Amino acid sequence: MSAVARELGAAARIVGLSVVAAVAYGIVHDQITARLCVEYFTVGHPNLLAVDPHTASPTVQGLLWGVVATWWVGLGLGVGGALFARVGRAPRLDARDLARPIAVLLAVDLCFAALAGTVGYFVVTSSPLILAPHVAAGVPPERQVWFLVDGWAHVASYLGGAVGGLVLWAWIARTRLSRSRRSAP
Repeated sequence: MSAVARELGAAARIVGLSVVAAVAYGIVHDQITARLCVEYFTVGHPNLLAVDPHTASPTVQGLLWGVVATWWVGLGLGVGGALFARVGRAPRLDARDLARPIAVLLAVDLCFAALAGTVGYFVVTSSPLILAPHVAAGVPPERQVWFLVDGWAHVASYLGGAVGGLVLWAWIARTRLSRSRRSAP
């Protein structure tokens, strides 16, 4: 196997790990939020399965949107991570080196989403609800608070993932630089 093929394989494993991790995160996250308000997925997003928004299966919606809404995030973070981990002269990192930091990133992001959802609940319940009329018409009044809580949690997840991804890339660069300094004569 050529050196180029080995490098491409190592980079592909990093990208694959990132995509799988992001999708797994998305499925877990969306299994929770779909149970709070399935209309967040069927009214607030394109109804991909053309189901009745009020009787849609939260499990199916969580699985579907967990994949659809996160694979591309994992792809972007993985490509960047692969570049930071593999390009240059410093000792390279592989997918094994990144598995734990990616798991930490996702755990922190899930906590961030839960905190944002909790804060969102208290903000939403202490102020008048504001949903766009076309959304409000499709979400039963007793579920509108949970629709907005889902929104808070989802925005926090994307923000946390973006910031966390940048932190991960910085960690990769710092780790490689540190290993390079240790191996220098």
